[in-house]
Amino acid sequence: MKNRLALATFVAGLAGSGAFAHEIVAKPDTGKPPAYDITRAAGTTDGRLTTFAMEVAGQAGSSKPAPTGKLPGAKVDAYVWPTKLDPSVVGFAKGSGILALAVTAHPDFDDTPLFDENGDGDPANDGANWHSHWVVLGEDKACGAGLKVRDVSPGEALPATAPGLPLALDSPGMSPLMQGGTLRLTVPLAGAEGAAFDAVAASLQVHAEGKTPLLCVTGVHKVASGDLSFPGRITRKP
Repeated sequence: MKNRLALATFVAGLAGSGAFAHEIVAKPDTGKPPAYDITRAAGTTDGRLTTFAMEVAGQAGSSKPAPTGKLPGAKVDAYVWPTKLDPSVVGFAKGSGILALAVTAHPDFDDTPLFDENGDGDPANDGANWHSHWVVLGEDKACGAGLKVRDVSPGEALPATAPGLPLALDSPGMSPLMQGGTLRLTVPLAGAEGAAFDAVAASLQVHAEGKTPLLCVTGVHKVASGDLSFPGRITRKP
């Protein structure tokens, strides 16, 4: 109940009555980890900034992967909004896959070298803190869940704030807000009104030998729509 009230307050403050008619609502599932049991997802835009929101049955961000002490085989937990937006809108190659906004945590490596999320003066030790990425997903049967963050070749188009990994991954530096069961993230993204989206809680893993696919989606806790059918729509704030 507290989670629903928190999201309801957020929705009312962002968009006013009726603006989230195209949100996604999912039934709680006691068989899922509460921190990743998605019950609601929504998106709104003012034409310049776009905000994605997600509600879970437990406390958002309360569970993270256990550290292994090394990058090979490192695990990643993620809250993800896959979209039908073309990857080129944020600087990736046009038509290159599924553009998704992700909030991730991974204690064994840092992929946001431009930002010091924990404020300790070292921008290279923040991977365990929840942070944001734009990623491009692609299908790959070699991955446990059939999806990967796309591997990229030298010279392929990437956003200016990409961290230099051989992946279709950008580290734009926007901080996610987590309060109770609600997670939200605002990004500079124009022209998003009406775009379809879904919401996914997933686990990923770096290849143990550094080979491709380098970063696989290895498991899915929950898909808000149930079948990745992208029923959500980003709505305009009045």
